[in-house]
Amino acid sequence: MTATAVNESSCPVTSAEVEARKSQSPYAGFRRDDEQPNQSAPPRRWTWHDTLAVYLREAGFQFWDVARTPGYALPTLLFPTMFYVFFGLVFAKGGDQQVATYMLATYGTFGIMAPGLFGFGVGVAMEREHGILALKRVAPMPPMAYLFAKAAMAMLFALMIALLLFVLSAALGGVALPRGEWWLLAVTLIAGTLPFCALGLAVGVWVGGQASAALINLIYLPMSFLSGLWVPLRFFPHWLQEIAAALPAYHLGQIALGIVHQGGGDFLAHLIYLLLFTAVCLGFAQRGWRRIQDR
Repeated sequence: MTATAVNESSCPVTSAEVEARKSQSPYAGFRRDDEQPNQSAPPRRWTWHDTLAVYLREAGFQFWDVARTPGYALPTLLFPTMFYVFFGLVFAKGGDQQVATYMLATYGTFGIMAPGLFGFGVGVAMEREHGILALKRVAPMPPMAYLFAKAAMAMLFALMIALLLFVLSAALGGVALPRGEWWLLAVTLIAGTLPFCALGLAVGVWVGGQASAALINLIYLPMSFLSGLWVPLRFFPHWLQEIAAALPAYHLGQIALGIVHQGGGDFLAHLIYLLLFTAVCLGFAQRGWRRIQDR
């Protein structure tokens, strides 16, 4: 036996040193089956920081799930920008700045509808059919974290769509707005996706996965056209203009047009309509959510 071994075996080891060595072990935090838990350590209380961390982590999982499916992400980003380039910039008469500004608001509204409608409508329906929603319900996380992650992803896509349209309109269309109006339009478009998240959720909890994609397309494209997002409403027959007043996309588009001084009407009336529409869709979605939980 070496002198070092003799010295180590003969030196007494205090309990504090034993606990310190345990904490440095790669197995720290684990205990043997025959080891009793430390009864003196108080249980850790769950705080709002923990809740926030769960919400953000679920949003991160949602982001990577979407990032792995470019078949959803790329069309969502490129579809409205392609429409704006063709109809707002290329086909505008002589590069008319007023046309480019008008269509910045309307195609911005058209673009931010898709993340809410498809992310909730098709996404929730498919995940419900594949059993992912059932797994989420038994997971140890707040029930609203799943919906928060979906809404956060829709708002992130709305932000990216708004930024793409802003860059194109300023660089190629000559659109020049005061800084405050750029910010206000961006906030309006990002927050404006929430009513369509509610509508998509109402579809996703009631309709099957395969049918949801067809139904969302039947809602998305006709609503965009009838709301005057592609063609100004003044070119429509009078009876079609009356239909537009019942559609949420029309009201959001009017708010966006008011920001860029291209019309808009009564801001408060449009806002109240969108809030009521969101509340009705959420109420309808809640009934479907309870039906899923009762199964």
